[in-house]
Amino acid sequence: KGHYRELFEQIRKKGFLHARINGEIIELTHGLKLERYKTHNIETVIDRFRVNHDNRKRIKDSLNVAMKHGKGVVMAADAETGEAHYFSRSLMCPTTGISYDEPAPNSFSFNSPQGACPHCKGLGTVAEIDMEKVIPEPAKSIYSGGIAPLGSYKNTLVFRQIEALGKQFGFTMKTLVKDLSKEALHTILYGTDEPITVNASSMGVNASYKLSFEGIVKYIESSQANTEQVTVKRWAEQFMSYNNCHTCKGLRLKEESLYFKIDEKNIAQIAQLDISELSEWLTDVEKRLTPKQKKIATEILKEIRDRVGFLVDVGLSYLSLNRSSKTLSGGESQRIRLATQIGSKLINVLYILDEPSIGLHQRDNERLINSLKQLRDTGNSVLVVEHDKDMIMAADHVVDMGPKAGRHGGKVVAQGTPEQLFDFHTLTTQYLNKEREIAIPETRKKGTGNTLTLKGATGHNLKNVTAHFPLGTFICVTGVSGSGKSSLVNATLHPILSQLFYRSVKKPLPYKSIEGIEYIDKVIEVNQAPIGRTPRSNPATYTSVFNDIRKLYERLPEAQIRGYKAGRFSFNVKGGRCETCKGGGLKVIEMNFLPDVYVHCEDCNGKRYNRETLEVRYKGKSISDVLDMTINQAVVFFEGIPSILQRIKAMQEVGLGYITMGQSSTTLSGGEAQRVKLATELAKRDTGKTLYILDEPTTGLHFEDINVLLGVLNRLVSKGNTVIVIEHNLDVVKVADHIIDIGPEGGKGGGKIVAEGTPEEIIKKRNSLTGKYLKDELS
Repeated sequence: KGHYRELFEQIRKKGFLHARINGEIIELTHGLKLERYKTHNIETVIDRFRVNHDNRKRIKDSLNVAMKHGKGVVMAADAETGEAHYFSRSLMCPTTGISYDEPAPNSFSFNSPQGACPHCKGLGTVAEIDMEKVIPEPAKSIYSGGIAPLGSYKNTLVFRQIEALGKQFGFTMKTLVKDLSKEALHTILYGTDEPITVNASSMGVNASYKLSFEGIVKYIESSQANTEQVTVKRWAEQFMSYNNCHTCKGLRLKEESLYFKIDEKNIAQIAQLDISELSEWLTDVEKRLTPKQKKIATEILKEIRDRVGFLVDVGLSYLSLNRSSKTLSGGESQRIRLATQIGSKLINVLYILDEPSIGLHQRDNERLINSLKQLRDTGNSVLVVEHDKDMIMAADHVVDMGPKAGRHGGKVVAQGTPEQLFDFHTLTTQYLNKEREIAIPETRKKGTGNTLTLKGATGHNLKNVTAHFPLGTFICVTGVSGSGKSSLVNATLHPILSQLFYRSVKKPLPYKSIEGIEYIDKVIEVNQAPIGRTPRSNPATYTSVFNDIRKLYERLPEAQIRGYKAGRFSFNVKGGRCETCKGGGLKVIEMNFLPDVYVHCEDCNGKRYNRETLEVRYKGKSISDVLDMTINQAVVFFEGIPSILQRIKAMQEVGLGYITMGQSSTTLSGGEAQRVKLATELAKRDTGKTLYILDEPTTGLHFEDINVLLGVLNRLVSKGNTVIVIEHNLDVVKVADHIIDIGPEGGKGGGKIVAEGTPEEIIKKRNSLTGKYLKDELS
């Protein structure tokens, strides 16, 4: 009452005598009582006037007063008809109640609750039950595992419930899934609210009881939402697929955010453009803006054009702004950060880049070199760790480390300008001046005569591609960055074969058909993902050779006398390890605002084991000494033990002789991790029908390392296996038996096979950019 009394008092002071409350006009001079617990709409008459030109000032003043007291909302009532019209300064409709927030940067961000689609939380995709995964084989019965989440028949409650449903709908556990009625299958999948009677007599209880059945689908969905039990969540996800959100259609933003447009395009449509298309759109967008919009946009557009230009300069014109960061390669991520630094226009800064040419075609490499020179010319220093020949020759100063790797390296063997480097006789200069080179094979392998053919691939930017992979050959898939190489091989071919051989849950990109699968029996992808994410993982554990080494120490007389088992020599198990560092050999010192620091354990001094375990020795070496050996030393040390030697020798053959057996996986580069994986596969017995897939295997490799790697891959091919390599390095491309060149450009300008055949055939194709650069290598 006090609130209303104060309000009416203010209104009376301004000379207003009437108010409309809940639609009824009330004279304010009379006493007024309102029901306390009701919501009241109070409309105050601010002015009455006849609309004409002479009243403009009065209308304007009255509107200002009305807006002030109405908090941005006013009504205009027609005196003759009584019809009222609402007007609002806010983004809302007073009649329907629909309102929008005032636009702010967060309104257009899918990472903010203000802009994100409420259904998918800004992800653009949602996990949905995939019926093809739930019922992969409708020709099977429920008893035989026709409904995959249930598996084969067991005497459990869920099968008892389904048996009870069978009595209700007229089917048995041995009825084929495809023969079930629609109503019965729907009830099994989605449950029923009606209680069902379950017989429990065969479970040792002579009774029956009633309970509801939630359905297979609801159980999977509830398991997928379980954030506490990772294994349960992972089990449920194998029966689900990620599809575009039905609310935002994959655009990630709220519907309200998409109503704001520039040149008839909302922000999601702009984000879907390739960088090159965005650059073109930005060049003349001002012509389609109003004078007021131009005034607002001038400085903003200048900044956007500069940043987009930097992305083009570092060879990323094929990316779109909405591209998920997890789909970017290491080189692409690094070049995005480089474009950011170029845009900052700082001076007197030291920039350090590690292998920035990863994933770059020769043409794009030139753009990258020009961008680095631009950084230098603005007053900065640029330090690049690189093996690329063009990058080395473009440098102002070169420091050559060596002479070899690991314990045989660590020295500066040459430094100076690229021209001065030729005066030194180092391994690097020998490849630069062509004193040494990777030899082109005299004849190309013809293969087994069989072909794996992938037809109608249309994923991402692929344009109905049909690719032929001659089996028993070394195949190189090339093309400019973003042309569609990974889409074809990693995202289409590999998932198809993985689903067939290993029942993988990864879904391949769209394709029509594949022929020739019967000629291979397994597929192995050797990527550059880390072999482990903690310091405990190392080459010895990853290749499983450490299991054989521990068994060897278990059989030693000293271990037999003490009763030590193989577990005693594991640094991950209590008993033999140092308990101070839990077998890590290192202790973590947490640093506020800085990365954690690892220091040697003060008790075991980094040896990982306790004193008793270290007393057991083979050829005078403890288990800790073995982990400290380089691969080259271990090959000699275990020469007389074939089971151990085979796995260690494989690592030596791929050029990893310099790393130690127990080297932490977190210190291995992507190229080293990839070669550890390759060595693991080499140590296994192959069937001669294996398909190997490698993505950029030359990352981080010196010319000599590439030569060694090619020898290993060719040895695999000589046994009848097939090797598919996605690569830009011309030293690799020139030795391939078969090349598939995709392009001609990146992004939407790519996705076509522009040339197929041997290197000699590729250089004759005029529209092949790879062929243009390859011509010099073959001449």
